[in-house]
Amino acid sequence: MKQAASLFFLILVSWFALAQNHPAQPVPHDPAAPQLSQDQIRTLIRQAADKDIENDKKQREYTYIEREEEHRLDGKGQVKSSESKTHEIMVLYGEQVERLIARDDNPLSEKDAAKEEERIRKVTDKRKNESEEQRKKRLAEEQKNREDARKFVGEVADAYNFRLIDMENLDGRETYVIDAEPGPDFQPHSREAKVLPKFRFRAWIDQTESQWVKLDAECIDTVSLGWFLARIHKGSRLLLDQTRVNDELWLPRHVAVKIGVRVALLKNFNVEEDVTYRDYRKFRTDTKIVPAADIQNPPTQSSPHP
Repeated sequence: MKQAASLFFLILVSWFALAQNHPAQPVPHDPAAPQLSQDQIRTLIRQAADKDIENDKKQREYTYIEREEEHRLDGKGQVKSSESKTHEIMVLYGEQVERLIARDDNPLSEKDAAKEEERIRKVTDKRKNESEEQRKKRLAEEQKNREDARKFVGEVADAYNFRLIDMENLDGRETYVIDAEPGPDFQPHSREAKVLPKFRFRAWIDQTESQWVKLDAECIDTVSLGWFLARIHKGSRLLLDQTRVNDELWLPRHVAVKIGVRVALLKNFNVEEDVTYRDYRKFRTDTKIVPAADIQNPPTQSSPHP
């Protein structure tokens, strides 16, 4: 189930980031709102998405704490079970690696902590012993992924009819509030872009830096994945909120996903995922990697300050 929710997240977050509890449905247009043409908005969308790709690249220079909480729901939308995991995201040999440090806000047992440390040691040894050829291959794959993301961005900008509906001040910064509805004539050029007409969204874009600040995306039609082995149901929702970090980039502060999925056309899952991010710190070469047992249990509520 976690993989299905992550896929829904990646479909969209490959080029933008999100919001809290604002409706994704269109609202009446305010005649006093500023005007931007479709071409101007598409240019803004491409600029913001391109910067988000660069943010993703720079994020790999940061360590931080990620707390993920998952709620499984019954047919009436009531919580059946919950679990949370907290990870420390580290930088090892230029690549981010996550280390599990808590389950349900409790430190790992001595046995589980030892297993996690052994896993991290293996990852470290693998990267440390990486040959030049392996390194070039890895970097080339990363570059290809970035290029694919940029191509996808172009399709996103073409897939929707956009409308500037308002201006809004968020955390002291002025943003454009833009609604996006699937365009009826959109012809996708890639497999990934075929899902775009299945979603609509509202985005908040910082006017000064052309950065995504918030996003509220909604699935408006069933999405089939993996030769119909899984289906994301209509009404699934993705909410994301970003924050400015270190005066140089924008990174996620809060992500919320509410998703209904049928797997192998047999079993339905309804899940809510809530992910918070805190303690962004730029990695230094003298940063000391300490055992997980020495890390204090992080608070349940994250501090959103960069």
